[in-house]
Amino acid sequence: MAVIGIIGGSGLYAMEGIKNVKEIAVKTPFGSPSDRFVTGTLGGVKVVFLARHGRGHRFSPSEVNYRANIYGMKKLGVEAIVSVSACGSLREEMKPLDFVVPDQLVDRTNKTRETSFFTDGIVAHVGFAEPFAEELRKILIASAHEAGATVHSKGTYIVIEGPQFSTKAESHLYRSWGMDIIGMTNITEAKLAREAEISYATLAAVTDYDCWHEAHDTVTVEMIIANLQKNVGMSKKILQIAIPLMGKIKEFSARDALKYAMITDRKKIAKETKKRLELLIGKYL
Repeated sequence: MAVIGIIGGSGLYAMEGIKNVKEIAVKTPFGSPSDRFVTGTLGGVKVVFLARHGRGHRFSPSEVNYRANIYGMKKLGVEAIVSVSACGSLREEMKPLDFVVPDQLVDRTNKTRETSFFTDGIVAHVGFAEPFAEELRKILIASAHEAGATVHSKGTYIVIEGPQFSTKAESHLYRSWGMDIIGMTNITEAKLAREAEISYATLAAVTDYDCWHEAHDTVTVEMIIANLQKNVGMSKKILQIAIPLMGKIKEFSARDALKYAMITDRKKIAKETKKRLELLIGKYL
């Protein structure tokens, strides 16, 4: 049965219902992950949970060591990752407390983040036209309906650098581009997961409207936190339904993402690089 990873965003720092819990500190060639990984079983399926921002929310979106987080998931045998992420809405119909299972991403981050494992003398170009795994999306959508959530089955998630929120001009610009929800994290995870041949999908929880909305100025921090906590509770219900179904998947869509992606002459790859990336590229060398 497959091993499923769960990355918890703002407000989701732990998962109740996981049995046989162990905490594991994972060393990676890319530094330290955000926190210890929590392993166990959920509905009979082996899961690996990580708090993206660290317990206590210690790392901003720009400071998260995404490479270490994804590498750690790979090292622990994860084949698919569900990212649970808070987001803002750019559409009237995507209301606070709704959920969105996006099907597309747009990147507005910058080189503050390391977005690839393939640097320092090795180059790979993975396909990324469909950034989210359809086999995971279908399960999340069905599970959200079963849990009683209001869920939107597609949407484009624009990812900004942060940690500041958008200006009103930017918010209106993103709406004119056809963007649906906005956040600060998922593009980097999705790119690295694809390079690690891990299928990836997002369960996005709407906390509030972005600043384009006329009601935005009346939103308080207390309201956002209250919505965040409600979304976290529903997210856990959805995952308790979805994870057992994901665990039954025999083959994931990202399993051969690197098969034709590496273009560097194998003879030109340094021994140190081969050693550092053995977990990811060993089967192709």
